[in-house]
Amino acid sequence: MTEIIQSDGTWVLDGDALRLTPGRDKNVGLLRRTLGEIRVPLAALAGVSFEQGKRAGRLRLRLRDGADPLLHATAGRLTEPHDPYQLVVESERYGVAEYFVDVVRDALRLEQVPPVPVTEYLLPGPALPLSVSAGDGTASFDGERVRLEWNWKTEDAKAAGGARTIALADITAVEWLPAAGLENGFLRLTVRGTPAGVPPKHDPNAVELWGFKKDPLMALVAAAVQARLPHPSAPLDAAVGGGPAPVEAAVPDRSADGDGESHDALLRRLRELGELHRTGVLTDEEFTLAKQAVLRRM
Repeated sequence: MTEIIQSDGTWVLDGDALRLTPGRDKNVGLLRRTLGEIRVPLAALAGVSFEQGKRAGRLRLRLRDGADPLLHATAGRLTEPHDPYQLVVESERYGVAEYFVDVVRDALRLEQVPPVPVTEYLLPGPALPLSVSAGDGTASFDGERVRLEWNWKTEDAKAAGGARTIALADITAVEWLPAAGLENGFLRLTVRGTPAGVPPKHDPNAVELWGFKKDPLMALVAAAVQARLPHPSAPLDAAVGGGPAPVEAAVPDRSADGDGESHDALLRRLRELGELHRTGVLTDEEFTLAKQAVLRRM
């Protein structure tokens, strides 16, 4: 077991998973504190890095695209205090952070985890049942239904329709957007048979957010719903059937005699690695190591 303990939180590599526990420091965001400990399987990781600063550094985990419903629902919009995959490291612990990165990278190489997208969620999302009050309403989710209730700040025309209960089977998408500057944010459900493009202020399937303290918690509702929708990269038949799809990228293609990967599959892997390197998902070092591993198999 390898760990790093900071006031911002504790990260532990324990067997085939990382356990991320938020700290009690006042700078730890409300979303991280509410989410609590996260168990991230090594199979969900694309990489890890450490960035030094003058007063503090930062450990960062990169998850494989499509592995976490929270990251999918928030689309990279979580700010640093609320991002569970970042850890602030005090300057006197830089050596420990660098050692932690080396150990995690060695574990990924040992497990031969490919840093490519997956076709099913590898993290379960927030625990249920879940209820969050922010902006002009309250959103509750029990795994089967989302209930939206309004408060005294809700636009009259929107509140006149009363509370709404929406079955998960009727939801085709969910989106969370934080308030930024003069633009309000929202939690929005896309529901079959309802018009699109309605402003959140008037949309009975959306909670409008104004940039207050509890706004990030609505991202947990979005993530919990997202975790139970068909994965966006799942094969069509799996998405239609609602069942989980296999993690195709994590399972190597086998040749006809079952004695290793086929030449075509390895060429595809090289092309995938090149694209991930060009888009910045893989660092130069990670790309070189992954490419060498594929070339050895060829």
